[in-house]
Amino acid sequence: MVKSGKIPLFLPSIIVMAGLVGEYEVKMDAKGRFLFPAALRKQLPPSADRDFMLNKGFEDCLTLYPMYEWEKLSQKLSKMNLFKPKNRLFYRLFHQGAKMVSLDNAGRILVPVTHMERVGLKQEAMLIAYNDRIEIWDKAKYFDMIESSMADFADLADEVMGDIGDDE
Repeated sequence: MVKSGKIPLFLPSIIVMAGLVGEYEVKMDAKGRFLFPAALRKQLPPSADRDFMLNKGFEDCLTLYPMYEWEKLSQKLSKMNLFKPKNRLFYRLFHQGAKMVSLDNAGRILVPVTHMERVGLKQEAMLIAYNDRIEIWDKAKYFDMIESSMADFADLADEVMGDIGDDE
């Protein structure tokens, strides 16, 4: 066997997860449970598809974090200087009402009544998955928010995305 003197180059496969994506319509039952969509569940790592942290969102919705994402966020928040009043207020408001929830044996999540009342969540809901979280909206409120925001979408895109690529 003749050796060329060259070392074979093996490049590892790199899988980049774009984060959670998708929009899913779900029905809440009388107890406040909804069936977690299978397509959304497939986007979660196998070790992290049962436990979530439920919290209020920044608009009139709830936010569901896979537990591994909540833990990453908690690590970042733990570095806040809590001697600053605004930091303490944010920390309190952000964590107020946070509750751990899990999929039951039927693949459903129970949303506590207090959380449903807080955002006006009724029988028809929308799950909006993006990046590291899933927002839970009352269906009518979600489409009202989207409709009222569409007129400003082009300006918003310019403001938020307009300078992307300028560094190249």
